[in-house]
Parts: sequence; C-alpha cells; structure tokens
Amino acid sequence: MRDLFVTAVVFGVLPFILRRPWIGIMLWCWLGYMNPHRQTWGFAYDFPFALICAVVTITAFLFSKEKKEMVWTRETVLLLIFVGWMFTTTFFAMYSELAWLQWNKIWKIQLMVFLTAMIIKERQHLNWMIWIIALSLGYYGVKGGIFTIAHGGAYRVQGPTGTFFSGNNEMALVLAMLVPLIRYLHLQEPRKWVRMGLASAMVLSGIAAIGSQSRGGLLAMAAMGLFLWLKSRHKLVTGIYIVLSVGIIHAVMPQEWYDRMYTIKTYQEDASALGRINAWHTAFNVAKDKVTGGGFEMFRPPTFRQYAPEPFRVHDVHSIYFEVMGEHGFIGFGMFVLLAVLTWLRANQVIRECKNDPQRKWAADLAAMIQVSLVGYGAGGAFLGLAYFDLTYHLMIVLVLAAKFSGVLDKQVPAREQESSRMPLPHPSSRFDQDGLGRRA
Repeated sequence: MRDLFVTAVVFGVLPFILRRPWIGIMLWCWLGYMNPHRQTWGFAYDFPFALICAVVTITAFLFSKEKKEMVWTRETVLLLIFVGWMFTTTFFAMYSELAWLQWNKIWKIQLMVFLTAMIIKERQHLNWMIWIIALSLGYYGVKGGIFTIAHGGAYRVQGPTGTFFSGNNEMALVLAMLVPLIRYLHLQEPRKWVRMGLASAMVLSGIAAIGSQSRGGLLAMAAMGLFLWLKSRHKLVTGIYIVLSVGIIHAVMPQEWYDRMYTIKTYQEDASALGRINAWHTAFNVAKDKVTGGGFEMFRPPTFRQYAPEPFRVHDVHSIYFEVMGEHGFIGFGMFVLLAVLTWLRANQVIRECKNDPQRKWAADLAAMIQVSLVGYGAGGAFLGLAYFDLTYHLMIVLVLAAKFSGVLDKQVPAREQESSRMPLPHPSSRFDQDGLGRRA
C-alpha cells in the first residue's frame, strides 16, 4: 500500500508541474528530505521518483512563459564557482570511478538548488517550501523523539536507509538544523493549535537529536540551542522550550548515554575519536600535497597508508571541514568557508534592514533562524560529515530569496512589486489562491 500511495502522489502531482513549475520544487523537496520511497518495501523503494520530478520540472520551466533569470549575488556566484571547482577536482581524483559516482549525485543536487532560485518567484511559494522542508524532516524528528521517550533512550535514532542522513551522526546534525526552521514557522503562525503542534515538534526533534546518541550531535544541539535563545524574539518562551527539552532528556536517557557523552572529555582514550583525528591529519596532508585534493571518496585505506600519521588506522573523516579540505584541497576549503561567511553577512544585512519594519519582520526572523541553523551545522559539522547535504545549500538560496522578496537586494523595487511582496501570506490550511491547485470546500 505504501508503494502505491507514494507512486499515486508523485504521478498525481506531475501534471500540475507542467503548468506551474514551482510545484516541482515543492515535490522535489518532499522527495529529497522526507524520502517517502524509503519508507516502502516494494517496487517504489528504488524507483527514480526524484529524477522524474526533476526532468518534468526542468522541462516545464524551459517551456513556460516565465522569465528565465537567476538571482545573481555574491553567494550564488561563489556557489557556482565552488561547484565548478568540485567538477575540476573530480578529473584529478585519486579514485576516479568512485569520485564520478559521487559527482553524479552532487551536480544534480546543485542543479535543483539553482533552479529553486530561478523558479521560486513569490514569497508565498517560498513560505510553502519552508513548510514542506520542515514537515518532511520534522516527520523524523517527531517520530524519533517519541521513539526515544518510549524506549528510554536505549536505542539510537537513525535516518532512512540510503540517504545522506541515514546514520545516527548525520541524523543528529540534520535535526539541529531543523529546529530553527520550525521555530521560524512558529513565530509566523497566528493559530494557537498550529503553534502548539510546532512547539511540540521542536521539543521532540531536540530529544530525537540527543536520542541519536551522537556526541557531535550533542555539541551541535548545545551550540544551536544557545544561539537560538540569543536570536529569539521571545527569549522567555524559547527558554521554556529548551528547559523542557533538557528536563525530558535528563529523565529519559540511560546511564550508558551519559557514559558515552563523557568520552568527549577523554577523547585520548577513545578509538573512534583518535580515528577521526588521524583522518583529519590525512585530509590536511593530501591537501598540502595536491592542489585539487584527493577528489570525492578519497578516504580509503591506500590514502591512509600514504598520508596518515597512523597508516593502518582507517576511519571516516566525520568533519565537514576536513572532508572538503581533503577532497577539494585548500582552494575548495576556502570557498566552502567563504560561502558560509558571505551567507552569514547577508543574513545580518536582512536582519538589520527588516527587523524594525512590521511588514518585513518575517524576513528578519527567517534570516536569524537560518543563522541559528548554520551555527548548529558549523558546530556539529566539526565532528560530523555532511558537507554536501541539500539543506545547507537550500538554506543559502532561501536567504537570498528572502532578501529579494523583502527588497533588500534591490532598493529600486517598483512600488507595486514591493507592496505585493509584503502582503500577508495565506497559511497552508487556508484556501489556495487562483494560482494554486484548487479551493477548499
């Protein structure tokens, strides 16, 4: 039944994409973040739904009458250069066949990221996209939080098999990035019952991140939680949610979890931690030796035997920074870090120009919560490897679009267009507008 349901939803939506390409971005987000086909057990499990969605979306966009233009900013230009550099390093990869397989995934992700910037032309569509991302990943957060409470934290929370965040470490990092997005929706939502649901999702997602039993995830949640409180408009309410989450975690998690987290202080005695440090040295040595780095999938036994301080201690790198450094050299690492810096500065600009304008406060809230997500990603990413995950780059594009729709990018936005971008949004449960899929009865 699950196979038939997912297939029916996807193929049922495809005809609407032909008329409205932005619906394709929504479907892509659902498929990419929730991975509903990975919740099935039959033919749908490996069916190329995402590829079909992408082809239909691209075709619809090319043949549509919409204006084809890219939002070129310093962030999008640098991201394009970074993608080009990854393509270049793949030519010189140490493990060519494996590298090209990974590149085949990366360029498709980045293509859809850039298409998002080109196709999403209205603020309400951007808002729906954020809802879909939050609900898709929130499904695992809520499910994982309930699972952790029900089993007393005895088992690890993990993501769906065959995805970027299938492991417990990656799942924890994704949830740390998710909570601020839910908080943004919580700030914008006027309906009390929906706000209560979003608040519950935040708390359960935080519990699920801890329930992953990832030490890097704990650091990510700690950094994200602190910055979430600092950036929040309602610090008392946010503080209550944080305290509630900590209280539940303290009551639920077993002693084994505390023992595992304590090893953060005694990493010299932990084989996993020492393996990561050895992999970090390996990444640095490869980048020092090769301008283009080792290419995708370079963390293999032969690489360690040639570049590692301890040649036979082979371990996954588990760090976004050293992952990029080892695979794309110091040049790629510099672009990766600079991209984060420019995104942060853009968020500061949006917050500064919009926070005191009631009509544009939504943009300031979104920029602040994206900063919180990046803090969680940056802190947890130091010990977790998820350098090419869609959400990181999607958030950068979401920020650029928020800057565009709030008038920050262009001070000369026509008055009519600027007024349209500031209009209050309908919420997902309200009836669709004339450009939607229909009307509620």
